[in-house]
Amino acid sequence: MTTVAISGLPVATVINAADIVPFVQSGTTKSISKTLLFTSPTIATPTMTGPILGTVTSGNISACTSTSMVLTTPVLGTVTSGNISACTSTSMVMVTPVLGAATATSLTAAGNVLINNSSGKAGYTTGAGSTVVQTASRISPSGDVLINRPTGSITLFSAAGSTTAVSFIVSNNTVTATDVIILNQKSGTDKYDLMVTSVAANQFEITLRTTGGTTVETPVISFAVISGAVS
Repeated sequence: MTTVAISGLPVATVINAADIVPFVQSGTTKSISKTLLFTSPTIATPTMTGPILGTVTSGNISACTSTSMVLTTPVLGTVTSGNISACTSTSMVMVTPVLGAATATSLTAAGNVLINNSSGKAGYTTGAGSTVVQTASRISPSGDVLINRPTGSITLFSAAGSTTAVSFIVSNNTVTATDVIILNQKSGTDKYDLMVTSVAANQFEITLRTTGGTTVETPVISFAVISGAVS
């Protein structure tokens, strides 16, 4: 038999199931079919050397370990709904948020509400106040007035000033029994002593007198209701 090198054999372009392939097993040359060659070997489970990921639950990847993964600073997009919570990072820098005009109907603070601007003020703005005029006298009950706003002004009935104190009731549905009422004399020639001598639900009483003047005029009193509490 003529010896032919493997490199000298004709080249096959396909291999059929029944074709024979020579191989050496334990020093003995044997033959094996294509079918047996590709069905007999046992394929071992591959071993992962990359990152090990924990259980994915509800969209979260947790308990991840790796010796080669590099985490970069996260880039967060615009939050349009929902909450971002339990975020940790060694390189993220939190900056003080810039708050615009508050449009909520109420604000309750557990701590202090402070103003650190030289032009800032706490109080009421346009739309919160109103005005009312006494039309009959300065003495209750004909001198009583109605103004359902937390701030505003009361124009007194035209009369001569007197050092004798007089009182009238201001009906106001924004007032509670624990509120504090602030009074100021806005206008008038005579100087008036202004006192709040009673505060109850939906009303307060103003008592006033001059310091000595007797001018016939219509002074204006400004007031503001400050929410109070006893507990």
